[in-house]
Amino acid sequence: MIRSWGLAVAVAMVMGVSGGVARATDQPVDLELVLAVDASGSISTGALEFQLRGHAAAFRSQRVADALTATGNRAVAVTLVQWAGPNTLETVVPWTRIADAADAVRFADGIAKLDRAQRDGSTAIGSAIDRAADLFDHNGFEAPRQVIDICGNGFSNSGVEVSGARDRAVAKGVTINALAILDEYDWLEEYYEESVIGGPFAFVTTAENRDSFGDSITRKLVKEIAGDPGEAPAVRLAAR
Repeated sequence: MIRSWGLAVAVAMVMGVSGGVARATDQPVDLELVLAVDASGSISTGALEFQLRGHAAAFRSQRVADALTATGNRAVAVTLVQWAGPNTLETVVPWTRIADAADAVRFADGIAKLDRAQRDGSTAIGSAIDRAADLFDHNGFEAPRQVIDICGNGFSNSGVEVSGARDRAVAKGVTINALAILDEYDWLEEYYEESVIGGPFAFVTTAENRDSFGDSITRKLVKEIAGDPGEAPAVRLAAR
């Protein structure tokens, strides 16, 4: 169900955009971004590899470097996590301040060094959202926008209900975007639109295959870093 941008603002004001009071030591940035990569049983080792390789390539791209120069504080804070079944979300690249191309390349180098072993188990998107939303608390940064990116090629089949986790994150002022890899299910974009994404200007990007994944993740990051609202300012919440 889609509600107005005015409701999004009201929710953020009531609940607090950052989920709490900023500390004096928090570094100001324009965006706090959790990149949540699917490492579940539905993802082969090769598929996990191209997800990680695609994220690393995106942060090395000139398009992302150019987007960084368009932000007010000239900086974003990013962390990369992997998830599978319930309670498996793991931070693999810690929160990092990225203010220029050199910072972005260093973040990419951190991704490139990661272990490519997939996690056993089911696909628990709702649990991943709940855990990812907690990562904004006391992370050392303060931003007007907080975003979780769910990247995957399957639907949730374990853990808490996805729409409930989405609603909890949106109530804290967090936007959830998604990148749907359509190599297994051609209807996955619609599923992510209905059940996963939420918050102001939430959107789904798709990758038809491995060849298109790199461009898809780059376009998504540019849109998020630059704060491009796109065509559909909206909040998605579960039907009451």
